[in-house]
Amino acid sequence: MDARPDDGDLVRAALGGEPAALGLLLERHRATMRAVAVSLLGWGPDAEDAVQDAMLAALRRIGDLRDPAAAGAWLRAVTRNECRARLRRRRLEASVADLDTVPAIADGPEQVVQEHALRDWLWSALDSLPEPLQLTVLLRYFTEARSYAQIAAACEVPVGTVRSRLHEARRRLTGRLLAEPAGAGTDFGALTARRRRDAQDLLTCAPLGEFRRALADLAVPGLRLIGPQGQRFHGHEPLVQIMESDLLAGVRQRMAAVTAGRRVTILECDLLSPAWDPEHCPPGVLWLMRLSGGRIEQIRLFHPVEAGQTAAGRLAELKARPSSVTTAES
Repeated sequence: MDARPDDGDLVRAALGGEPAALGLLLERHRATMRAVAVSLLGWGPDAEDAVQDAMLAALRRIGDLRDPAAAGAWLRAVTRNECRARLRRRRLEASVADLDTVPAIADGPEQVVQEHALRDWLWSALDSLPEPLQLTVLLRYFTEARSYAQIAAACEVPVGTVRSRLHEARRRLTGRLLAEPAGAGTDFGALTARRRRDAQDLLTCAPLGEFRRALADLAVPGLRLIGPQGQRFHGHEPLVQIMESDLLAGVRQRMAAVTAGRRVTILECDLLSPAWDPEHCPPGVLWLMRLSGGRIEQIRLFHPVEAGQTAAGRLAELKARPSSVTTAES
């Protein structure tokens, strides 16, 4: 590219796997994106956060841009949509405490990221964040436990801390996007596939009486377990007992999604209560797993259920949800 590439050149380079080109494009249009945000949200940190979120959305969705020459108008539209989503959330928060959802896009973020050449760069950037920031971002953008209240409960921190962590994570990610080119590194698609297979094996082994052996293959002997109510345990046996107790009660876990970094893996499962006791358990569970040297050293079990939501209220939804993998159902 010459010294002054146009927007079309930069978009084509970004689609070819050059984050530095996308970074230059975003820097070129940052002022107009900020102007859009300020016009809708007013001066303040919320407008800057909206611009940063719009930049991350552009990274995920650059493949959606049909006309590379119209990148400026597209970036302003992405910013406008982010601001409008924030205004909608403000109105909802006025009547429902901390009701906060992520604006929908054509496909889930994980699916969009995996469909273009920037995928591994984005995952590498996420993986470079300190663990508290990384976990907060993964919950917020890649799982169903995405409200501030749910993230706060999962991470055992105040809601204000969740907000500050997200702000800092967005700042670091957009800064890295503007400063660093792509480079060789971990194939996060392959890593996620490997972690998904491990999770599938773990859940499939449970009703076969092999859960203890499968867990021993994946976790360190001194595994730390944090239960849904914050209980602390050590070793494999407490988790084995929990799984065996659920199986005896007729509960099955169905894997819904896996999100993986080098140090953190989030396993999302639907919990299927038995037909004779449809409200036996919450509708879902997250396994928040911390790894060291490729082995699980801590698991935090968390039920991402909003206030007032019951298993009966989501039973039809869960039965209708397609499962990416057949797991521990018999």
